[in-house]
Amino acid sequence: MKIWKSLLILLIIIANLAFAQPSFADRPKFSKNPDYIEVTKAINELTQAKEAQTQVEGVTPEEIQQKIDDLAFQKYALETGINWGQCENKTGNTVAVYGKIPNSEENEDAVYDNGLYFLADGQSTKNNWDCDGFYLPNDVTISGLTADGQAQEFTEAVAIKIPDGSKLAIKTNPNNAAIEINVPNAQIVKANEVNWFIPNVSQALIDTRVPNAPTMKS
Repeated sequence: MKIWKSLLILLIIIANLAFAQPSFADRPKFSKNPDYIEVTKAINELTQAKEAQTQVEGVTPEEIQQKIDDLAFQKYALETGINWGQCENKTGNTVAVYGKIPNSEENEDAVYDNGLYFLADGQSTKNNWDCDGFYLPNDVTISGLTADGQAQEFTEAVAIKIPDGSKLAIKTNPNNAAIEINVPNAQIVKANEVNWFIPNVSQALIDTRVPNAPTMKS
């Protein structure tokens, strides 16, 4: 009888160790996350500019503080373990967004690090699905990525990358039809800079695609 009790206690101890093991594992070091490094750098640069009262062309001190506040929330999200981004389409058109390919680590035939998905107007990508950014068609301009807020157009295909922890809202300016976004430190990336599929196509072609991005309603 004592042997059975001893075995039962031993089994309970082993089970507890097995279930508790994840709690002993090291949490991912957010300080080494490239997005965290970029967010921290941007906050420091804007804070220094504000403290030195350095005039940034086309940007008021209030707008600088707003950018700092937005970035502070991004930094906090990364510090608390949110390692995914979310994209919301408010453009009136279909938007091509980037996200991880299912089982890409196990798929030897995967050509790109990220897949291209299509997000319908009025839709948001679902929680915990990492939206890394979106594609900018060759006939569409974007504003808000420069200090003066002017609309930019590009002679080559580009994508817009957002940091983890961001909730990206993509809108269309009714006055000039330029794309507007709410993430102050979004980056322009080109095909030779990231292993993403960045085609050279128009918005009209994007609009012909069937929406297939994982969404809040799907």
